[in-house]
Amino acid sequence: MTVARKLVAEGLGTAMLVAAVVGSGIMAQQLARDPGVALLANTLATGGALIAILLMFGPISGAHLNPAVTVAMVVTRELPPAVAAGYVVVQIVGGIAGAIAANAMFDLAPVVMSTTVRAGVPKLLSEAIATFGLLGVVFAVGRTRAAITPFAVAAYIVAAYWFTASTSFANPAVTIARAFTDTYAGIQPSDVSAFIGAQAIGATVGTLVFTWLVPRPPT
Repeated sequence: MTVARKLVAEGLGTAMLVAAVVGSGIMAQQLARDPGVALLANTLATGGALIAILLMFGPISGAHLNPAVTVAMVVTRELPPAVAAGYVVVQIVGGIAGAIAANAMFDLAPVVMSTTVRAGVPKLLSEAIATFGLLGVVFAVGRTRAAITPFAVAAYIVAAYWFTASTSFANPAVTIARAFTDTYAGIQPSDVSAFIGAQAIGATVGTLVFTWLVPRPPT
């Protein structure tokens, strides 16, 4: 598979993921009076979309859709740094495009920076733990039962929506993108860097722990 196809797959996949997260959040907020019902709707839509997107783009690019995963693959020497840099760029650009598309689908201004406050130690701890677990799924399941990785990743994210105080962003590109929508799924720009820092810590520890627990199979 050519690098160009991989980059398009990563950008398009991340755009679709963010559109699903943001769009389902808007719909849930419009239809559900109960916050729990709104979160459930957002969770189920995101989980379903994630399975489909991972299955769709996995054979092309690996469907990282997440700079934390991409950087981890560089650390484990499973992806060349130059290609990884391209992945990260298109993931961020694609994510922002997905947020803009979701805004437009619901007749909102294409770009309105979020005012949703997501600050505080509990939320940052949540992001570190959520990202740690996500990298665990990626390596532990990916190295032992690769065919079910899309389902395992989606199942973990669905669960993490509910067991973390932050509702589990666990993805720097998605975090940046969600600053571009002042809706249910948004995050104010001033909180983005702290979220990404927490995700980086979780991803680093997760990569170290799970690549040790589950070594790469001999080739």
